[in-house]
Amino acid sequence: QDILERQKGLALDDTFRSEAIGAENAVPDTDTPLGTRGGPSDADVYRGIRYDKLDVRVSNTGPASGVFIQDGGMRWLALRAGPLSTYGGYALLGMLGLLALFYLLRGRVMVEGGLAGITIERFKPVERFGHWLLAGSFVLLGLTGLVSLFGRVAFIPLFGHEAFSIFAIGAKWIHNNVSWAFMLGLVLVFVMWVAHNIPNRLDLAWIAKGGGLFSKHSHPSAKKFNAGQKIIFWSVIVLGASISISGLSLLFPFEMPLFAVTFAKLNALGIPGLLGLDALPTSLAPQEEMQLSQLWHAIVSFALMAIIIAHIYIGTVGMEGAYDAMGSGEVDLEWARQHHDLWVEEVQAKQSTGSKSAAPAE
Repeated sequence: QDILERQKGLALDDTFRSEAIGAENAVPDTDTPLGTRGGPSDADVYRGIRYDKLDVRVSNTGPASGVFIQDGGMRWLALRAGPLSTYGGYALLGMLGLLALFYLLRGRVMVEGGLAGITIERFKPVERFGHWLLAGSFVLLGLTGLVSLFGRVAFIPLFGHEAFSIFAIGAKWIHNNVSWAFMLGLVLVFVMWVAHNIPNRLDLAWIAKGGGLFSKHSHPSAKKFNAGQKIIFWSVIVLGASISISGLSLLFPFEMPLFAVTFAKLNALGIPGLLGLDALPTSLAPQEEMQLSQLWHAIVSFALMAIIIAHIYIGTVGMEGAYDAMGSGEVDLEWARQHHDLWVEEVQAKQSTGSKSAAPAE
């Protein structure tokens, strides 16, 4: 009956089981027929362990050594193999489908006045290094993360358990170690570009016109970064930071538990009550902390992967001349005027001022 209630998501009163842990201190003398094991049966002992009602002593003193049975593992497994994989996969496929439809309807965004044949420096080498460090590491992390999540479903039927085991071990090693490059790239990009990504009134006009992406001859003015790029920037910074923190919690689960502290603060603010929920649990086993961190890590990663797929599309096949910005660092002058006219004026004004100051006195 309780299994059926769990499947229906109903509240389960299992006190009939949690209280059935045998008589307290029912341990007879060692010379009785029951021997040193005492009065409680195996089932009583296991129920006591499951509901954390026994005074258990273990030889290992690690943080998780006293947790023998943890029901949350089954809920985590069901979420990971069910809604997380399903909706995460649909999000990525849905983004690819939307971009394909957009390409069919709009086509490639071309430079309307034609290429000028003259280039202007868009990004310096250090900026491109930071971008590609962040981008390359994120692609590796995304692919290896998908291997971890979908490997059993997608790869084991194709390659078998032994081949997938080797592949999965390698993917895990790459994921754990490339994460440090991702975090370094995140810091570099933030430091270099945060000043250019502060929202302003120009962004409202850019959004109102859809950035000129949906119609021709309607490109709004923009400085070095337009509103669309600012959305990408802050998505990467905020979601990337969240992914990094949850990833560190997974790498160091006993040193960086996140959710018990977070839940306590949310309860103190009364947020669960405002949403019609009960108070969130504030006493979590290390395994529960890792399970929640893994779920959060994957959910935020799916969101960022969907956003980055759109970013990659615009930076490659979706817009003429866009890739050059991060490829060579030099972009066509007409492309720059079409998409970042105010930035071009600023650059040319600085170059004109520098030329005048460098001119010899008569």
